[in-house]
Amino acid sequence: MESRYDPEKVEARARAFWERERCFEVKEDPDREKFYCLTMFPYPSGQLHMGHVRVFTISDVIARYQRMQGKHVLQPMGWDAFGMPAENAAIQRGIPPAKWTYKNIDYMRGQLKRLGYGYDWSREVTTCRPEYYRWEQWLFTRLFKKGMVYRKNSIVNWDPVDQTVLANEQVIDGRGWRSDALVERREIPQWFMKITAYAEELLNNLDRLDGWPEPVKTMQRNWIGRSEGIELEFAVENEDVPLSVFTTRPDTLMGVTYMAVAAEHPLAVKAAAKNPKIAALIEECKKTQAAEAALETMEKKGMPLGISAIHPISGDAVPLWVANFVLMGYGTGALMAVPGHDHRDWEFATKYGLPITQVVEPLDGSTIDVQIAPFIEYGRVVNSGDMDGMTYAEAFDWIAGKFEADGRGQRRINYRLRDWGVSRQRYWGAPIPIIYCDVCGAVPVPDDQLPVVLPEDVEFTGVGSPLKQMPEFYQATCPECGKAAKRETDTFDTFVESSWYFARYACPDNHAAMLDKRESYWMPVNQYTGGIEHAILHLLYARFFQKLLRDEGLSAADEPFTNLLTQGMVLKDGAKMSKNKGNTVDPQLLIDRYGADTVRLFMMFAAPPELALEWSDEGVQGAFRFLKRFWTAVQGQMANPLGEKVDPALLDGPQKDLRRKTHQTIAKVSDDIGRRYTFNTAIAAVMELLNAVNRFDDPSPAGRSVVAEALDAIVLLLSPIVPHIAHELWESLGHRTPLVYERWPLADKAAMAEDVLEIVVQVNGKLRGRVLVAADADREAIEQLALADENVRRFVADNTIRKVIVLPARRLVNIVV
Repeated sequence: MESRYDPEKVEARARAFWERERCFEVKEDPDREKFYCLTMFPYPSGQLHMGHVRVFTISDVIARYQRMQGKHVLQPMGWDAFGMPAENAAIQRGIPPAKWTYKNIDYMRGQLKRLGYGYDWSREVTTCRPEYYRWEQWLFTRLFKKGMVYRKNSIVNWDPVDQTVLANEQVIDGRGWRSDALVERREIPQWFMKITAYAEELLNNLDRLDGWPEPVKTMQRNWIGRSEGIELEFAVENEDVPLSVFTTRPDTLMGVTYMAVAAEHPLAVKAAAKNPKIAALIEECKKTQAAEAALETMEKKGMPLGISAIHPISGDAVPLWVANFVLMGYGTGALMAVPGHDHRDWEFATKYGLPITQVVEPLDGSTIDVQIAPFIEYGRVVNSGDMDGMTYAEAFDWIAGKFEADGRGQRRINYRLRDWGVSRQRYWGAPIPIIYCDVCGAVPVPDDQLPVVLPEDVEFTGVGSPLKQMPEFYQATCPECGKAAKRETDTFDTFVESSWYFARYACPDNHAAMLDKRESYWMPVNQYTGGIEHAILHLLYARFFQKLLRDEGLSAADEPFTNLLTQGMVLKDGAKMSKNKGNTVDPQLLIDRYGADTVRLFMMFAAPPELALEWSDEGVQGAFRFLKRFWTAVQGQMANPLGEKVDPALLDGPQKDLRRKTHQTIAKVSDDIGRRYTFNTAIAAVMELLNAVNRFDDPSPAGRSVVAEALDAIVLLLSPIVPHIAHELWESLGHRTPLVYERWPLADKAAMAEDVLEIVVQVNGKLRGRVLVAADADREAIEQLALADENVRRFVADNTIRKVIVLPARRLVNIVV
């Protein structure tokens, strides 16, 4: 053992051992309890950033701890390799996206190994490889035959910079989530997956995910957006087809003063053919994005269509408007406007001078003025004829019964969730396995022709997809009639690849099936870790895909992830690390200077995992100094080798104190890491124990014995966090079994027992003294010692003692005078 701590040499030796012994490669073992520990896999952007290091280290600490608990641990790693950054890099560097991607993967794999993560690299998956994406193509063709995927013209969010369609979830504050470009609305053919068929199950199963953070579940509930209401019909003047609307507030039906339709609605299109002003407004609407959240905040614009609907109860004419806040893809593309009781309707009515009528009053009888502001709470119906005096529930039932009896409406459950548009007009993605035939229509690619391989050696300019310029790719033969046909040139949304990769890790070497029986051993994932920014995008899609796999007979698991940990961001100078802000820290430079263990230790010590971590150069240096002290302490023990272990009963007071602290630390760290995931407090406890060891000066055999036991515990407790130095020090302490095969230490309750306890004494709730009592003292003895304390007697003085509260478990006595 070198006298000076040299992290580069220490870490190289540990990595060489793990790799040589294949320590983290696992096979299925039905006789052992499995623990599947997984981090959201990275995009191979070129190099790791500190956000990567934090989340990967958190997961690795959990995996190594569970391994030491005797669990059969799987922790794999792979690459979410499709995506637009590769196309952007191809434009900038003049190389194909595939070449750039594979080069990045090779470099980042080396970085991950340098950090000492215990991955089973034999299971590595790369989503841009045909052997991976062929199976999502295969599943797509199955879903096509079952009617679970379909193609239709759709109003979509169009990113004018990236030249592709974005899902609503990928539009952030009106801009593309990658390009940051203002998003437009366009109508193009799109492929959709019927996620709405699982809306109810996706919503209900959230209640079963006890291991998920409540904020994530709340975001998914809101996104799915279940609402109960009534779909009813309004006749339209001079039109044969009635206008259908969905409302969750039928109690406000008599307050309808206008109706609004989407720019793409047939009634709006018909009016635009005769009115250039309406046509111009419709064109303007097409330039706004199709995300619901943006429509809530943007300026409301509209124009009357010159026609009216007929109110289904009063028979009054209700003017029809086209409005930019109505989406054709949501509901029926039309809505009944009740400006007296809806903020958006009120804003629009106020702007255009439309009538505002009150039809609901507060239940407490207070006075309101809907001309000043809408009243949106539930209340009592007024100014509504037969419904006057009804509550919301009574009016709901009355309206539902009336319209169902007339055949003009029905109760319905609606969801905010919309089917997942998976088409992308990009090159660097998995090809959608569909062939278009003039005779047979859209035909799925047969199994024996899968995968549809994406050409990787292409010239990429960034203008559209090169697949559209490659006849050798898109020219095809119809699988059904044999005539000339054309292959789909759209590719899958990259969230398709990340929606099932966790299952493929179970059997990445199976070239004959998407999944096999090994999946049933490993799934579901026991612990999944990643950013809360994926609460809706990735996590909802993954849950949906898991149900598709289940219903296809490929998996028995209902949910993919039993427990979810969402880590906080890494900040520097109070802001998220970003190249644009110029506040990034390169992990590789720190690893080269201080070693991987120092970086890992700082990441785990600086903040609890769910909170943001503020970067500190001083904190990194402090972590390095601690590891050097740790190294030196073990060296000191080696200079005084231990002979026979000493009977704990023969230990003196200071020796018992150190041994007690050792086992108290084992108990605390076990709880902090194993249950609470408060790694920072676990590390703090171990640091306190090492300080106690360094202060302890007792060269006797018994003294050396308790020090050896403490150092053994410190090495074991820190090994999930700083595995390289722990590997080396464990061997230096004379242990023959490599640390990677050792079990987690168990706290000895007898050792933690205290002979004497310190009791805090309060007088009327204020601290007035401390007394030492025997650990087995009863309440009466504790009370007498507390009352006898000189300082306590001074504060009690001549006052009458009303009662004495003795709480031994809390080590507290409170004297009330």
